[in-house]
Amino acid sequence: MNAPKFISEDDLGTFEGWLEYQAIDPASLPPEQLAVWQRLYDESRARVAAQPKIGSMKLRPLVSGEYRYAVAVREGAGLWLTLWVRRSPKGEYFVMVPRGTEGWDPHTSYHRDGTMHAKSYGQKFPSISRRQPLTAAFKGAEPLGAYAGHAPKSEGAVCDAPLFTGVIEIPLGWLGPRHGSVTVDLVEPGQEPREHPWAEIYQREVFKDAVPWLVITVGRNAGEPAPEAVLPQ
Repeated sequence: MNAPKFISEDDLGTFEGWLEYQAIDPASLPPEQLAVWQRLYDESRARVAAQPKIGSMKLRPLVSGEYRYAVAVREGAGLWLTLWVRRSPKGEYFVMVPRGTEGWDPHTSYHRDGTMHAKSYGQKFPSISRRQPLTAAFKGAEPLGAYAGHAPKSEGAVCDAPLFTGVIEIPLGWLGPRHGSVTVDLVEPGQEPREHPWAEIYQREVFKDAVPWLVITVGRNAGEPAPEAVLPQ
């Protein structure tokens, strides 16, 4: 059995790579079924081509007590935003995932009273959790989620570094549509995030601008393949 292969965003631009993403072996399909998958692939690429690209995020200048932290993929001169975290002046946290589709605004929020929930298309997911309030009594660590499924070039959100308090700039090959994750945690000063099934941590940044501290980690999970070497652009 072949070892799993890291699937990049560019792989989805080929029929063979897209089939691999779907875990389908084309050699095992009769011609009529392969033709069906070819049609589905062509339709998916047409949707991607028609999807508006975000471009510049057009964020307002930071105000007192507000912080923004970006995770962005570097490809040559391009810096593509794949996720960002905002701390509001009220001390609440929001994890944002840029999406070009109109009305699709997936994000997770952690409020001062400890309420944490996720929203998409303006609707809250049914599950709402209760965490520690964001006060001086905060102890230990609280996770704000693990985020996978990264294809930032397709969304086309340009990371304008001066608009962020901090930017985690990562190379091609670390995050992909299937492999690699970003975790976001709030931690008591000097503490570590809760355990996550990492096979390898590529980069971890601890932002100490406010209490609790914010920890953003980029890596691959247990069972995922290591990224393949990517030549500089």
